[in-house]
Amino acid sequence: MTANVAGYLLQLLASRWLGVAGYSSFASLLAIQVLCAVPALALQNVVAREVVRGAPATAVRALALRCAALVAAAAVVLVPIVALVLKVSVVAAAGALCSAPLLVLLAGEQGILQGGSRFRPLAWVLGGAAILRVTPALIALAVGGGPAPALWAGAAGAATAAVAARRVAGTVSVPVGERARDLALGVVPVFRAAQVQAALMALSSADLLISRIVLSENDAGRYALGAIAAKIAFWLPQAVGVVLYPQMAQPKHSAHAMRSALAVLMGIGAVTVLGAALAAPLAPLFAGRDYAPIQGLLWLFALDGALLAVLQAVLLSAIAADRTAPAAITWIGLGVGVTVMLTCAHSVLTLILIATVTAAVTTLVLTAVTLRTARDDAETPSRVPDLGPTGT
Repeated sequence: MTANVAGYLLQLLASRWLGVAGYSSFASLLAIQVLCAVPALALQNVVAREVVRGAPATAVRALALRCAALVAAAAVVLVPIVALVLKVSVVAAAGALCSAPLLVLLAGEQGILQGGSRFRPLAWVLGGAAILRVTPALIALAVGGGPAPALWAGAAGAATAAVAARRVAGTVSVPVGERARDLALGVVPVFRAAQVQAALMALSSADLLISRIVLSENDAGRYALGAIAAKIAFWLPQAVGVVLYPQMAQPKHSAHAMRSALAVLMGIGAVTVLGAALAAPLAPLFAGRDYAPIQGLLWLFALDGALLAVLQAVLLSAIAADRTAPAAITWIGLGVGVTVMLTCAHSVLTLILIATVTAAVTTLVLTAVTLRTARDDAETPSRVPDLGPTGT
């Protein structure tokens, strides 16, 4: 909750301080930052899975360092491309991308805590990291620094958070066994998990990026504010997947954990959509009258985010089982959705409608496939020892 509130506070205040046109570019860079966080999310899930299965902290931290180095190299190459595509300065693009390797290191520590079911210190790290990243960015915006200084300040906060998380995570003791003796973890599992996470992040961010192409500058800014409702509905129930993930990593408990996650997420999603509809008249009061035209669409943005939250849980279960093939369905949905957006979306309403329908169809298909596969896995003997429920 703390992490989400901090993130939304940054976007809400930025929308007021930067204006409609200025916020459009800032929101697009934040969307790029979300995409760059894909390796970090993938690493956290892989680290948590390997800790559940008995890998020591030294092995998973070495894996995190290798992944951070690869991400840093990729970020350097992407800076001029992002600046050209989004029509922003190179300094601003670099500020958005430089936090990517820092987030990878932070995610490694979070994965150690998550895999060990150490949810109390994990909660402190998640909330504290968000505050450390958002506070400097807000200060930079408040003094009139603009998007580039805010992004660089946020990156400095991410570096501080990574150092603090290392101290909190400490060391992990694991039972001596076959997996505990495996001290060399390769990056290939992270790449497999990354393509699953990339499919989800791309699907959740594609409409925001495309809004800069198909809508006017002002409408793109309004769409970016509406997308905050989608992000709230998407990230608000993230703790559900975090807590149930260690059980998803055990074949015997995977199907039950999956059903539990879906039930909770659908309930939270329904409440979020209703809350967005009821609170819609307040949006112009907080963000400004320029955003009044979209207040009636906030519930639709929230529905899009709620569907993506369910999809996230489904894909998490695939990563937990080291089964990444279902992500192909997400990539297909993304391809079809992007094509329709680019050819048919000419207003805020049509763009969010296409994004919501894309999320709904993709989620329904992938959920059906994944639940059937999880049941089959539960009935098949596994070589991974059953460590029992981790407790929620």
